[in-house]
Amino acid sequence: MRYKALIIDDEPYAREELRFQLEKTGLFDITAEAGNAVEGVRLVNSHRPDIIFLDINMPVINGFDMLSMIEKSIMPYVVFVTAYDQYALKAFEEKALDYLLKPVEQDRLEKTLEKIIRSLEKGEIPSYERKDLTRIPCSLINTIKLVDLTEIEYIYSDMTGVHAVTAGKEYLTDLTLKLIECRTELFRCHRQYLVNLAKIDRIVLNGNFSADAYTASGRVVPVSRRYLKLLKDALGL
Repeated sequence: MRYKALIIDDEPYAREELRFQLEKTGLFDITAEAGNAVEGVRLVNSHRPDIIFLDINMPVINGFDMLSMIEKSIMPYVVFVTAYDQYALKAFEEKALDYLLKPVEQDRLEKTLEKIIRSLEKGEIPSYERKDLTRIPCSLINTIKLVDLTEIEYIYSDMTGVHAVTAGKEYLTDLTLKLIECRTELFRCHRQYLVNLAKIDRIVLNGNFSADAYTASGRVVPVSRRYLKLLKDALGL
């Protein structure tokens, strides 16, 4: 049996070398590679791999922070890849499946793969300790913008993706609405909307038991009947 794997590392040579070593085993289909965490999250969401080989020391968003951006229901097994021994120790503290030190030695890789295969064959569900998000990674042209949650008024999803809205701008993120709801304090007020309670200026009730929440900058966020009472309770109304 072959397993789907992703390699996520900002160093092209490291990705190439690891791909070569993994392909020699005949155990994995390397379905894609990524050079940063945001692209990595996008690939995990679309490819649903069995395992990811994840570099820790990546720019902007490191490997540990990336784990907080993957939904629990699709979390693959994780093998951290690092050139730093201190990170290897932290990988165990984060309950990683295993780790590899760069440059990856064949004997060490084979031991790691044996452990992986045993876990996959048993059907064990990977689980990792993850911290809550304080910033939302958003994609701009050739740029990853980290938007602080305190600046976000609301987040919504539509056919074009998931959008984080501040007082002055709107950004597109690869994180799902479900994950953001689970990993932040943003409040679900509608099937397609999460709102920052601290940014609500007033709530206007509608005749059909729904409402509109107005933010401090004057933007309007719909509140469905299903969530209106919960929102009132959360605001102490």
